[in-house]
Amino acid sequence: MKSFLALALAVLAVAHNIAGVRAGDADPLQDFCVADKASGVNVNGFPCKDASMVTANDFMFRDLDIAGDTSNMLGSNVTAANVMQIPGLNTLGISMVRIDYAAPLGLNPPHTHPRATEILVVMEGTLSVGFITTANKLFSKTLEKGDVFVFPKGLVHFQQNVGYGNAVAIAALSSQLPGTQQVAQSLFGASPPLDASLLAKSFKIDASLVKLLQTKFLAA
Repeated sequence: MKSFLALALAVLAVAHNIAGVRAGDADPLQDFCVADKASGVNVNGFPCKDASMVTANDFMFRDLDIAGDTSNMLGSNVTAANVMQIPGLNTLGISMVRIDYAAPLGLNPPHTHPRATEILVVMEGTLSVGFITTANKLFSKTLEKGDVFVFPKGLVHFQQNVGYGNAVAIAALSSQLPGTQQVAQSLFGASPPLDASLLAKSFKIDASLVKLLQTKFLAA
């Protein structure tokens, strides 16, 4: 338990340094701006809660040491600790996730974080990870416990469990709310659906296969 928390805090500290060099979000102009998620005011982020109403609970999140449910088709689960769970992260430009991967081959599928760079450390198990550049070059590695890997902001990336047991990773991201866009889900699960002929031409496949994939993703 102590080693788990120590590694998690180390990842968070490194991500904080990355954010300090070039923050994904705007820099704060006061000590804190705890998110007032009940406010009806529309701003980029969240309005500040009245400082007299702020408590220590606004800056904490429990249970990141508890395994997520991986009994799904992908065999993975992401537990987020961003501004939606920790209101005190508002304007601070940082957040965390825990990712659990079932064995065998639990997958966090190709996706992007449009607002954040991600730094990930393997807590347990063996992961195959990688990202693809805008020049379509793949950078990938097999990671063991204690290994760290960085996914640059906005680039498509993935992780998959290639070990014999369950795997766990902790990642920090340089945004209070990084956003996640899964590639396949976005293309084949968009609502309303993208035109099948457009996707068929893009992927050089038959439109009937596109429609089949759309049926599967829209039903997910």
